Amino acid sequence: MLELRGLTRRYGDHLAVDDVSFTVPDGAMVGFVGGNGAGKTTTMRMVMGVLAPTAGEVHWRGRAVTRADRSRFGYMPEERGLYPKQPVLAQLTYLGQLHGMSATHARERSADLLERFGLGERVKDKLETLSLGNQQRAQIIASVLGDPTLLVLDEPFSGLDPAAVDQMSELLREHTAQGVPVLFSSHQLELVDRLCDAIVVLSRGRVVAQGTSEQLRATAPLRYRLTTTHDAGWVRGAPGVTVVDVDGPTALVEPTDEEAAERLLLDAVARGGVREFARIVPTLSEIYREVAA
Repeated sequence: MLELRGLTRRYGDHLAVDDVSFTVPDGAMVGFVGGNGAGKTTTMRMVMGVLAPTAGEVHWRGRAVTRADRSRFGYMPEERGLYPKQPVLAQLTYLGQLHGMSATHARERSADLLERFGLGERVKDKLETLSLGNQQRAQIIASVLGDPTLLVLDEPFSGLDPAAVDQMSELLREHTAQGVPVLFSSHQLELVDRLCDAIVVLSRGRVVAQGTSEQLRATAPLRYRLTTTHDAGWVRGAPGVTVVDVDGPTALVEPTDEEAAERLLLDAVARGGVREFARIVPTLSEIYREVAA
């Protein structure tokens, strides 16, 4: 398990990361979301040892992380780290050797992954001749070479087409199925919602929300949409109900609890026909905008 304990990073008077704490359990995929400048990349760099924290600690398997531990981590940085003028397979093989693989094993593993990601015919091409999406594929392959014990990926889905997103998702699930913790950042909130076991929301360097999608949704206000066969203006006087909006026969309301919602429904039925009475479940994007405002 990866554990961040009060990670803080200052640049002079600027507090880039402020007391960030969360865990990435074994076999879990955790999405790290936040706006530009929220502190996600800085946090990931501290996890990997690229930056030293001003305060706080990174723990791995119950103890302070070591250089040897980090040598087994798979990392995909925000600024892509492959060499543009080197052939793809040659440099992936080299990177695999840096992770302790034999040259033969590194070459075979790299070739297999390139084939899997549709780059089997481009193994001798220089990286700079590939499209940006294919360069992203190569960078992803570099991060998973060497059987990593942890994956830390900064915007791994950026620039990928839908087919590559599916391939990447499958690859990550294969690693979590083997017990590997995965932490990745992304602006694609629907994808994070679909893939992740837990989500950490960062805003202005601080964790403003964390938990499963269901837990985050449970923090949202209880909200219903009521549509009747007549004007719904009467809901403004309903007890235990805050009216968000009324438009003719449709009202958007926030009951104080489920009992207030049931009373509202009974009152609506007594006044005439009810066409709809539905709980509005917020999307992750809506929750994010609410907590990160």
